[in-house]
Amino acid sequence: MNLQQLGFNEERNEQAKQWIEKGYEPARVSQEHKGMYTLLTEQGEVIGAISGKMNYEAFDREHYPAVGDWVMCQVHGSEDRATIHTLLPRTSKFSRKIAGTTTEEQIIATNIDTVFLVNAMNKDLNVRRIERYLLMAWESGANPVIVLSKSDLCENVAERVNEVETVALGVPILVISSETGEGIEALTPYLVEGKTVALLGSSGAGKSTLVNRLYGEEIQKVKEIREGDDKGKHTTTHREMFLLPQGGLLIDTPGMRELQLWNTNDGLSESFQDIEALADTCKFRDCQHDDEPGCAVNGAIQAGDLTEERFASYKKLQRELAYLERKNDQKAQLQEKKKWKKIAKMRR
Repeated sequence: MNLQQLGFNEERNEQAKQWIEKGYEPARVSQEHKGMYTLLTEQGEVIGAISGKMNYEAFDREHYPAVGDWVMCQVHGSEDRATIHTLLPRTSKFSRKIAGTTTEEQIIATNIDTVFLVNAMNKDLNVRRIERYLLMAWESGANPVIVLSKSDLCENVAERVNEVETVALGVPILVISSETGEGIEALTPYLVEGKTVALLGSSGAGKSTLVNRLYGEEIQKVKEIREGDDKGKHTTTHREMFLLPQGGLLIDTPGMRELQLWNTNDGLSESFQDIEALADTCKFRDCQHDDEPGCAVNGAIQAGDLTEERFASYKKLQRELAYLERKNDQKAQLQEKKKWKKIAKMRR
């Protein structure tokens, strides 16, 4: 195992330079446990814990390591243990709001180059859910690729692809079967040395089966989908990063039935380019797209160029983001107070 295989490049080397000079070494987080982390280093796999100073200075979840992060650590000899002292800057970050009513971020994976949005081509295929995944993938800073899995179980592949194309503007759509091997070769250009791909999708979408196929052996458990509704069961219970034999890194994640947004205003524009382009041509600049005269959005719906379902989804996501922004503003104010209290305490 070498750092280049793990994605450590010249830019990373420059970021880590001052820490390396102090005797620390870079490592990449492959698993996150309760207060502990599995780290990949040049010496191999070690278990790491954050230092007391780092823990004291952390104000929120953003300041703690997540799967995919680069950290600078101190490895303790032959103990296979390490102390994490800092995080290196993230190039991308896929986050969602944690399930429930609490306004808090859950970081799924970081420093990803490509996100494979895995969706099974069976009864559970849902274009509205794909819209959400695309929205969050664009916001993460990584490039999304839609992977339609289980093509061997689908009788109307072309029809399913056409459905997805209506919401995947400019995004590659790859059709695969991990069972038969169909379409797998189309994934290989993304899985090259030093590059990281994250698999995201609902339970039963076929992520674990795909990991096994790409790795070349059974390293992830697989469960059958339920009969009757074609919905999957949870297989993967934690996020984990694998170094593939042929090069490239793959992050597998648990299936997510609930995908609540987290700061995705830029992603909304990217995902709904068609609607925002229409809105720019409305007669009135402040058009709400209800019953105003000269509304290009309503005109497109009436002409059949835009579906009412897609526009309704756009409006719903806008409302969610507005609500989240209000909640985050309140939280930011509280965190700022907490931060200055901590600083004042340190100065005493």
